[in-house]
Amino acid sequence: MIDARRLRVLRAVADHRTVTAAAAALYLTPSAVSQQLAALEQETGHRLVERGSRGARLTPAGEILLTHTNVVLAQLERAEAELAAYGSGDAGTVTVAAFATGIGLVLAPAITALSRIAPGIKVRVQDAEGDASVPMVLDRQVDVAVAVEYRGAPGEDDRRLTRVPLYSEPFDAVLPVGHRLAGQEQVAVADLAKDAWIGPYPGNPCHDVVVLACEYAGFAPNLEHSSDDFHAVVALAGANAGVALVPRSALRGMALAGVVVRPVQGSAPTRRVFAAVRRGAETHPLIAPVLEALAGAAGGVARPDVRA
Repeated sequence: MIDARRLRVLRAVADHRTVTAAAAALYLTPSAVSQQLAALEQETGHRLVERGSRGARLTPAGEILLTHTNVVLAQLERAEAELAAYGSGDAGTVTVAAFATGIGLVLAPAITALSRIAPGIKVRVQDAEGDASVPMVLDRQVDVAVAVEYRGAPGEDDRRLTRVPLYSEPFDAVLPVGHRLAGQEQVAVADLAKDAWIGPYPGNPCHDVVVLACEYAGFAPNLEHSSDDFHAVVALAGANAGVALVPRSALRGMALAGVVVRPVQGSAPTRRVFAAVRRGAETHPLIAPVLEALAGAAGGVARPDVRA
């Protein structure tokens, strides 16, 4: 009989591509992961993982088992949800990983709403970049992720996850007040091709958005300055260090000294935000109200006019 705990180990290896990384995600030692994989191979009678200089990959038999693993683990999540509902499940802690702007824009208002409609639910928040929270959900480090679309993100058809769309927002152009385009009502990205740029580090989902927007406009941005803190990005623009594209909500309430903010002409680059849980967990009596509160808070997200 196949042990479901070993299926989680198999999926972690498939997700992280190395035994060492899978072990870290599961809070196990690499030798313990290897032992679990060996036991699973003995249970199934098939070699499931091959290791090489580039890490670990699943064999064809391992890929077949992984398909069933996603179904089995989702069903176990549903079973836990139903048992929690049977036992009332109206009190407990839900851990949510979210990026800083998402915390302020939707998670904090959701917590306020939950204090009224589900006071028995305590939300524990972990600050995580928009591309880091989904792996944390899959690794069972947190219950809910508030994440952004990024290159390589699990799609809506991913059988490991249930996703709830929250909101989308455009990126605005942030220019020094003395910039040659500061007087325009809108700014075309192509007109910034020769400027120095300020943006997030590679790996940050917003970095991908900025680079792709410039590529679509026909150039590669000259990223002279890098920061994942949008306050720092705006401060550098105000110091005439370059131009930037910044998500609109990140500019809310920010001191905009020395800069002007203009909408992007045409189809603006966009940040899409969603919540994600392990498939099957969306009906859990603690998690479902959190998802509903997040969706409700996202429905109230305004589109502020941040022009300065």
